[in-house]
Amino acid sequence: MKRWIPWMAAAIVVVLVGAGGWRAMAARQAQQKALNDTATLRAEAPLQLSANEVLAVQQQSLSLGVPVSGSLRAVNSAMVKARTGGELQGLTVREGDSIKAGQEVARIDSTEANARLRQAQQQADAARSQVDINQRQYANNRALVDQGFISATALVTSQASLDAAKSTYQAAVAAADVARKGLDDTVLRSPISGLVSQRLAQPGERVAIDTRIIEVVDLSSLELEALLSPADSVTVRVGQKALLAIEGLTSPVSATVVRINPSAQAGSRTVPVYLRFDQSKLDAPLRQGLFVQGRLDTGRADVLTVPLDAVRTDKPAPYLPTLKEGRVVYMPVKTGTRAVVNGQTLVAVEGVPAGTPVIAGRIGQLREGTAVSTAAAAPLSAASRTAP
Repeated sequence: MKRWIPWMAAAIVVVLVGAGGWRAMAARQAQQKALNDTATLRAEAPLQLSANEVLAVQQQSLSLGVPVSGSLRAVNSAMVKARTGGELQGLTVREGDSIKAGQEVARIDSTEANARLRQAQQQADAARSQVDINQRQYANNRALVDQGFISATALVTSQASLDAAKSTYQAAVAAADVARKGLDDTVLRSPISGLVSQRLAQPGERVAIDTRIIEVVDLSSLELEALLSPADSVTVRVGQKALLAIEGLTSPVSATVVRINPSAQAGSRTVPVYLRFDQSKLDAPLRQGLFVQGRLDTGRADVLTVPLDAVRTDKPAPYLPTLKEGRVVYMPVKTGTRAVVNGQTLVAVEGVPAGTPVIAGRIGQLREGTAVSTAAAAPLSAASRTAP
């Protein structure tokens, strides 16, 4: 067998393998070039946005307001307490019962009070008798002095004894008045007319002084106590109106600020504000403790606004994705008051000029510097240019 034949076969195999490798490398390079060209085209092609996906910062007149919430409470309420210790008797009223001002609601066992009053009254009677005796003695001594039978010194002594007897009598009368007051304190009466909201003791129970027996509330006048932050309380004035949503009522209720607490509460630093409304205009009666929330109107202001969802908050400071020279630019802003206009929540912003195009909130997150192509920024609807 000739020696050149194996060498020739090996050379042919090497050539074939090299040609296949060259073709594979060329195909890979062509694929990579195509991918690079595609990426370059994508990078150079701007993002297409429609006109309604870009909004302009606009000057609008917004209604300024402060959110309020809290529970209803009666303007007039009273806690009937025991004014003396003893066994509780005659308590028959329960929650929901109507009572009148001055009506007796319960009694404290008055056995001891009656005994103390009798004792004080008898001491006063005895002191009165002593005054009568000294008065007669003084009159007799004066007659004897006028006739010269006794000296004037005896008359002075008699006068002193009479004065001492009168003082003793007056002290005894005062003690009797105190005992009488103690007897009156055994009868518990309601200071106001209203409904019993709490019954805190039971008949037969031995109570101490200042033990709470019942609570009475007058539902003819209710008010809302709202706790406002120091910043919100600065803009609130007596007479301002609020629109409140109350549990159990289908329509909102108008209320008026009637009082503002001059002091902030310790700890929370909140300022209590009191709002009252006319119950005669309501379809259903209200109850103390119902939860209320609403908005207090504090005026109007001309401000620059954008839809609330356009403001991004994924950074430490809020910002707006704006368009400048066909690129996305982040502009930090300071947000302010909010208002709902035609179902859309608008927010006041500072830090951007009027007319600045802003990407709508429904568009996903766009990286700063992204090329964007769009029509003119769409203004807010004509109906929403002036907030109610």
